[in-house]
Amino acid sequence: MKITFYEDRNFGGRSYECSSDCTNMSSYLNHCYSCRVEGGCWMVYDQSNFTGNQYFLRRGDYPDYMNMWGWGTNNWIRSCRMIPMYRGSYRMRMYERENFMGQMMDVTDDCDSIMDRYHWSSGCMSCHVMDGHWLMYEYPHYKGRMWYFRPGEYRSFREMMGSGSMRFMSMRRIMDSWY
Repeated sequence: MKITFYEDRNFGGRSYECSSDCTNMSSYLNHCYSCRVEGGCWMVYDQSNFTGNQYFLRRGDYPDYMNMWGWGTNNWIRSCRMIPMYRGSYRMRMYERENFMGQMMDVTDDCDSIMDRYHWSSGCMSCHVMDGHWLMYEYPHYKGRMWYFRPGEYRSFREMMGSGSMRFMSMRRIMDSWY
């Protein structure tokens, strides 16, 4: 599992190879505008310490990700997290409201619209990921901002994301076939 970051677009300038989590790339590069994933799946963040906007990457070339993702000129990759390969069952318990309140559903597969499948107009606002690694999206059909969830308890998406009314409307499993 390896990802290489480049200071300039189209894989130009200085580079930094990474094969594990990196909390702050500014000590290795002045900025980062392109990258190449040679193995594995990764989440990249526009702030240090795995914060800010995030985007999912899998094997491939990203010669100008800023235009691809619509990031502004001050946004560039500043930290990255390797997503470990997982082979097994996927299980998440999601809740309609914060702090594991409201309606609850056990989920074991992708869901392109929480509203359509579970009739939750407010979406999912907290969850407990028991097994697997997941991507959660703010809109149905895997659109909008995304966040990576690994096994653990997530009591309040609003507090976690720093948004007034953060909720998720679709989710998908990060499968071993993506590697």
